[in-house]
Amino acid sequence: MIMKSALLSKRKVIAALVFAAMSQAPLSFGQDTDALKDELAANIDGRAKLVQEMVDSIFSFAEPGFQEFETSAYITGILAENGFEIEMGISGIPTAWTATWSNGDGPTIALGSDIDALLGLSQLPGSPEIQPMIPGAPGHGEGHNSGMPAMVAAALAVQDLMVEHDIPGKLMLWPGVAEELLATKAYFVRDGIFDDVDANIFSHVGRDLNTSWGTTGGNGMVSVEYTFHGKTAHGAGAPWAGRSALDAVEVMNYAWNMRREHLPLTQRSHYIISNGGGQPNIVPDLASVWYYFREQTFESVRELFETGNTISEAAAMATETTVERRILGYAAPQHGNKPMAEAAYENIKKVGLPRWSEEDIQFARAVQQRNTTSFVDYMGGAESPLVTELGELSTPETRGPAMGGGSDDIGDIMWTVPTITIRYPSNVPNTTGHHVTSAMAMATPIAHKGAVTGAKAVGMTVLDLLLDPTLIPSAKDYFENVQLNGTSYAPVLSESDMPAIDLNTEIMSQMRPQMREYYYDPSRYDSYLEQLGIDYPPVGQ
Repeated sequence: MIMKSALLSKRKVIAALVFAAMSQAPLSFGQDTDALKDELAANIDGRAKLVQEMVDSIFSFAEPGFQEFETSAYITGILAENGFEIEMGISGIPTAWTATWSNGDGPTIALGSDIDALLGLSQLPGSPEIQPMIPGAPGHGEGHNSGMPAMVAAALAVQDLMVEHDIPGKLMLWPGVAEELLATKAYFVRDGIFDDVDANIFSHVGRDLNTSWGTTGGNGMVSVEYTFHGKTAHGAGAPWAGRSALDAVEVMNYAWNMRREHLPLTQRSHYIISNGGGQPNIVPDLASVWYYFREQTFESVRELFETGNTISEAAAMATETTVERRILGYAAPQHGNKPMAEAAYENIKKVGLPRWSEEDIQFARAVQQRNTTSFVDYMGGAESPLVTELGELSTPETRGPAMGGGSDDIGDIMWTVPTITIRYPSNVPNTTGHHVTSAMAMATPIAHKGAVTGAKAVGMTVLDLLLDPTLIPSAKDYFENVQLNGTSYAPVLSESDMPAIDLNTEIMSQMRPQMREYYYDPSRYDSYLEQLGIDYPPVGQ
């Protein structure tokens, strides 16, 4: 009996050791990944309060390109508290950074989203009326305050699962600094930030939950400022003695507008006079004009750029001035990775859309009804409810031919490492981009719920990349043999071009002291709307 009892005890010990070893063995794809994704979704739901605080805080900072100091300090502080190693000032950009965390040898997955606000778009959140918080101040009229909160929540949830289930791999978070200026991601690529990355997921605010692959229709772009140098003179006493740099700017703009008629329909080009001289009675010896040239391919972007250069030189010759140019930003055309997009779309179907409350629906309706001049027919009509049904995966076939439009410098990273963009529903449908109507919902439950939903889709796709042994090889095969087949990454940046980190410095030195009074304090208020004393939805809606 003693020998039998000892044998049973020995068997129990062995069984316990085997069970412990099995429970700590690394997970592989197929070991009930659905349950693992359910665990991730619950983890992110448990971080909904963090997401809300991050969305509201970054909304309140409202920092434009290259001035995202509060935003970057806030985000990196949260990541550092959770064990991520922070490297500040990448590519010589003070507000740019990477945050990395590793759990042994495995794939390196990068997660990024934009963080900058837009000049002049200050808006009281939760109000369907146009009400600037500070007239002339920046605001989140693109919704970039919601993207990094979603990525942080996804990363922290994945981190928990990697530790708990011994999943090897490395996470790297990075911010889209000065995206509205298209001014940093090409430098990240040039400086090798993504050289050791296996796959990259980018997120962007939208009105639905979706992703895409192939040529997405997002235009490539070059941002360039032309500065003309002339000769001052008295504007009335001896104007013949001067050579007007402003005349040269006007000649260039006139000539470009004449040429515009004879350019392809896919091009987009626009400009502002960034320096028009000092005062009318002094012939300006210095004047500048800032152009965005957009087209669909690397070659056509370069052709537009060279055409602009030729016209600038002709304008200088016509006015007996000289001209120099400075590249302020660049964005490559966009191309999403097919295997990654297909995997992400399966996760999007699993996650589904947020459950909108009656208050959400009322607020969205109020925004649309009170701002009818901000809605145009090509966007689908004046009113469109918050989305409740998923659309199909966006592919070249479902999108149809593209006729040009906006840009995002995520394109540069897309031509460096397999990349997709996941869009999540944090805004009211049919609001106008780069307009205060697109800021109205961005610190409301609509934005919070959309970011949580996006975090789940991102996090589940990261798990696929870490656990499915076929996904990263398939993504790299598509990248190398389909995307790069006949096309190579060919930006117009030279080694001498540097990030324009001086931009927006002056306006923020004026605005920041006023803006600090409106920073969100989550230790005192449950939400930014509560801090501002705003009913949601507004009384009477």
